[in-house]
Amino acid sequence: MATYQTYQQIGLAEDVSDVISNISPTKTPFQSSIGSDKVSAKLFEWQEDSLRAVQVNAQVEGFTASDATLVPTVMRSNVTQILEKTVKVSATSDAAKTYGRAKETAYQIAKAGEELKRDLEHAMVGLDQAAVTGDATTARKFASALNQIDAGVANTASTAALTEAMLLTLHQELYENGSDPEIFMIKPADSLITAGFAAVANSRARDIRDTRKVVNVVDIYVSPFGELKIVINRFIAATFALMYSPDMWKKCVLRPWTRTMLAKTGDNESHMLVGEFSLKHKNYKASGTIEALT
Repeated sequence: MATYQTYQQIGLAEDVSDVISNISPTKTPFQSSIGSDKVSAKLFEWQEDSLRAVQVNAQVEGFTASDATLVPTVMRSNVTQILEKTVKVSATSDAAKTYGRAKETAYQIAKAGEELKRDLEHAMVGLDQAAVTGDATTARKFASALNQIDAGVANTASTAALTEAMLLTLHQELYENGSDPEIFMIKPADSLITAGFAAVANSRARDIRDTRKVVNVVDIYVSPFGELKIVINRFIAATFALMYSPDMWKKCVLRPWTRTMLAKTGDNESHMLVGEFSLKHKNYKASGTIEALT
């Protein structure tokens, strides 16, 4: 008699893990490093200024005063951008027993929230995006970080790989402008290059206290012009590196993330997640970029 096996058996229980694994990155380093400002209009403005260059200033005794040439402030502006995702789930999907989540709608809403946060990070540093005023048929778009950098501190690499000399040149320019940047934000591939800054060939020693551990990373880079934290960002535009001080940037909020339940159109529920945000660089000369990187 043939052995009865599971291949013939009917009604076997499924073995499905009650955990849903998602490896998609959710960290948004640029947003996390800067503060927030509340704005009250879709178009908002701010002013920036700088001191004149130093000069020899010595007057004769009893001199006659002469009027200095005064320079007005520079007006900057940006617009807000609406980001949205709508989740629509059937009533049956919510009623059915599922693995890994109690209710499908709640799971999909949480997932959409993470996706929107990534979309905002992408708009801030992942795009070379100019401001779009928009109209009845054209969506508004805010100027990205890469479009709020003065041309004098936007260094072009001429389609070359990142080098230490490029970093030092940019750091010096920002220092001479009066800025004290704290972060050098790069794509993951460029972190392999910065790790090489500390190679033995460069005559730089590493403090190796645990001989069973190999460490090949540069988290802090100290140049003659100050200390920089090296931050990897999966969402930064691949051809750019950004050097900045977090206190010179603000995420501007016209409408924070809000969840609204839309009108029912049938046997389902629709939830819209929406927010309206922008980005402000307080002074366009306070941060710099290295552009056209490979």
